[in-house]
Amino acid sequence: MRSGRGHDELRPLSVETEFTKTSGGSVLISFGETRVLCTALLESGVPPFLAGTGRGWLTAEYAMLPSSTGGRKRRDTLKPDGRATEIQRLIGRSLRHAVDLSKLGENTVFIDCDVLQADGGTRTAAITGGFIALALGVAKWLSEGRLSENPLIHQVAAVSAGVVDDEPLLDLCYREDSRAQVDMNFVMDETGAFIELQGTGEGRAFTQQEFSTLLAVGQVGIDKLMELQRSCLPSFF
Repeated sequence: MRSGRGHDELRPLSVETEFTKTSGGSVLISFGETRVLCTALLESGVPPFLAGTGRGWLTAEYAMLPSSTGGRKRRDTLKPDGRATEIQRLIGRSLRHAVDLSKLGENTVFIDCDVLQADGGTRTAAITGGFIALALGVAKWLSEGRLSENPLIHQVAAVSAGVVDDEPLLDLCYREDSRAQVDMNFVMDETGAFIELQGTGEGRAFTQQEFSTLLAVGQVGIDKLMELQRSCLPSFF
């Protein structure tokens, strides 16, 4: 048990939609003490490799604000942060799975994820919140006539899990993650299919049985996160 929670329980969750007034969707999502602001904006035009194809694109950016951690984090203004680059590529790959790009026209969806406070699981919170922002944005763009048909084809959520002190745990906070012997991130859709699976033996190798256990607790977490997403999403999804 951790702070009154079982090994397959998520940290306290909260979602505040329309956190900012944008032309798309926005949400402030909290996984425990981790808080991430996610926004979705639609702009005309696509990268050069898609020009003239009639297809759209979705991309993501991720950043941690200077005060999001214990000590001040320098802004990524001159040289991109390698970790941030890896995470924003993960967010983009994950959320492109949610969209039929041919239904966007030659438009680009920008998903921006800014970590206001970090206590572990920022990438999984960003993906889960990013999908909510995306779906809210799609509803707005359809109502405004900026999109002619709904491009959403899958629901997407993400959660972390790991082995700490030889015990499987779901949704690790920073303290747990820093001591984890095994660290995993699961990105899945509503069918139970994997979009991305990241797993590392940090302190030691892990067994097939431990892997199966972490898969099981990860699925529990994904199911609960998707239920949360649906509770604040438009009726079309």
